[in-house]
Amino acid sequence: MRQVGYLANAASYAMDHHFERLAIDHRKAKELSTALTAIKWVKSVEPTETNIVIFNIDTENSTAEDIIQKFKAQHIDLIAMDSSKLRFVTHLDYSVQDHDHVLQTLKNMAL
Repeated sequence: MRQVGYLANAASYAMDHHFERLAIDHRKAKELSTALTAIKWVKSVEPTETNIVIFNIDTENSTAEDIIQKFKAQHIDLIAMDSSKLRFVTHLDYSVQDHDHVLQTLKNMAL
């Protein structure tokens, strides 16, 4: 529990210095969510209310690890939550250029 002070301090700093940015991160997450709904290999996208986008893939042709590796080859990191559920997170270091690259990669990626 000693580390809780560090986490609280980081949250306090973010609220004091980056509060307005939350709306930007949430907008980017919504755009990712919308883009994912148009992709055939995406089975479903969970409701996106924050900067976290969670989606389920059709595992008939690919696994979560296959998709992670394809994105990694494009210098995009995403996280597997299980064998068919993946997660994107938008944040302070996720630039407009990064966002455009991810959206373009999603549009071009065929499985």
